[in-house]
Amino acid sequence: MEMISESTSPAGAPALNSFFGRFSFLQAQEPAAQTLTDSAEIQKVYRYWRVRTMVGMFVGYAIFYFCRKNLSAATPALIAELGYSKTQIGTIWSCLYLTYGVSKMVNGVIGDRANPRYFMAIGLFFSAIINLCFGMSSSLVVLGVLWALNGWFQGMGWPPCARLLTYWYSQSERGTYWGLWNTAHQIGGGLILVLGGYLTEHWGWRWSFFVPAWIAILVSVFLIERLRDTPESLGLPPVENYRNDFSQLASGDSKARSHPASFSWVLRNRKIWFLSLANFFVYLVRFGAMDWAPTFLVDVKHSSIGGATLKAAGFEFVGIAGALAAGWVSDRMFQGRRAWVNVVYMLLLSFVILEFWMIPAGYPVLDAVALSAVGFLVYGPQMLVGVAAADLGGKEAAASATGFTGLFGYLGSIVSGIGTGWIVDHWGWSGGFIFFFVSALMGAGLFVLTREDPISSRVSA
Repeated sequence: MEMISESTSPAGAPALNSFFGRFSFLQAQEPAAQTLTDSAEIQKVYRYWRVRTMVGMFVGYAIFYFCRKNLSAATPALIAELGYSKTQIGTIWSCLYLTYGVSKMVNGVIGDRANPRYFMAIGLFFSAIINLCFGMSSSLVVLGVLWALNGWFQGMGWPPCARLLTYWYSQSERGTYWGLWNTAHQIGGGLILVLGGYLTEHWGWRWSFFVPAWIAILVSVFLIERLRDTPESLGLPPVENYRNDFSQLASGDSKARSHPASFSWVLRNRKIWFLSLANFFVYLVRFGAMDWAPTFLVDVKHSSIGGATLKAAGFEFVGIAGALAAGWVSDRMFQGRRAWVNVVYMLLLSFVILEFWMIPAGYPVLDAVALSAVGFLVYGPQMLVGVAAADLGGKEAAASATGFTGLFGYLGSIVSGIGTGWIVDHWGWSGGFIFFFVSALMGAGLFVLTREDPISSRVSA
């Protein structure tokens, strides 16, 4: 199976060649000239490459978080050493979220045309270089500019995964497999909080950027070795044929569309707009908890930096169960209706946020349990927004659709970064938690407007 290689057939490739110019290796691969016909061999090769693809993009995306969420672990020590306010640190976060959101949308359109094997690896490599530079800097302006650049390269991680997930896993199973892949967020985010907390406590905050950067450089090489493009580029039939599943184009479209038309269609889809607005509030709460929980626990609950980052890691690790449960339930019990699962999660999340806020100081176990519950509930909708966007966009525009919803998500993150810092500086943590509570309720209301029919009804229609 190692001898299978991607096709570089020029058929239908002129538009892609003109798009990438001299960097033609980045273009999406055309179907292989020779295809497999033996059913037993197809089953064997498909099983191998589905596992290999999942492992590759899972490890790669987890390490993207090593070069982004390390700032959460470093923030308390960075504030203490450099004397910056919470608003100033929140501004650094917002610099990343602004460029990340734009990058996620722009690179989503590019990602529908690109070979994920190289596209993802390049983004991770340059994110690592930015982290090395960040660890050697102290100026607020320089830190903000570097973190903004980091946001652009971080935005090259999601689109390749969206492309791979929609081409290697069919719609009827996508909630489950997308949920499995999505745990890379929590694994990566949780591990870097533990590692970053240890490095910050024992070696200083700068080492929270140096060590993850070198890990990321190694993993970027791993991505090039592990990943390939679509099943068709390896001589396999489409995943719908392999799964004996229905063929999925975008929301019932009867024919494939060109890439520019695909993105235009995304912009005209009312449900994608509602989904994007809901994602704004999901990310506001998600990053409010992820980025500010360690600082809140140190300031208000008098936790050590190591203890605070360990509790925040629980937020990430328990979020794995929340994402997996949401994907499985939406596939098996709700027949692909992601919206109602999102509504339930967001309503419960609003009340758990209040619970975490109201626990008095001196109850670290309760703090850990409540923060973990926030993680469980926020990661369900966070994952399902991507699945719902891919369902609506179809295989031809999955990266574009998820990139568009991602733009709104990271607009929410911008508000979460500088907005939370400003609110806490002026109204204390009480104002911050009321901000998160209202945001969760707003998200629940918007998800109602994205409700879908069961997959079986969509197919029969």
